[in-house]
Amino acid sequence: MFARIREAWNRSCAARRTQRKPGGGPRSHNLFEAAAAYVSACAEDDQDRIDEATGRVSPEALSSKVNELACRAVIALARERDESPRDVARALLGLPAA
Repeated sequence: MFARIREAWNRSCAARRTQRKPGGGPRSHNLFEAAAAYVSACAEDDQDRIDEATGRVSPEALSSKVNELACRAVIALARERDESPRDVARALLGLPAA
């Protein structure tokens, strides 16, 4: 039971974590920045940057924004290739055309 409470507390602290702006005031971590950093680090297989990005925000928030980033990327590629998002997503995953 205490492990669950500790885990919830740690997620809450991570969600509220702040850093300093260049001007000196506190600034909340941007979820989109964290998602972009996480995805690019995964693409480059850079474990240090992956760990840093996952420490910026809560896992739930990061997951949500990574999902949104994936959707936007598939839509952008589909427009660029003049294909459906479904076909692009399947091709990126190495799946046969449906």
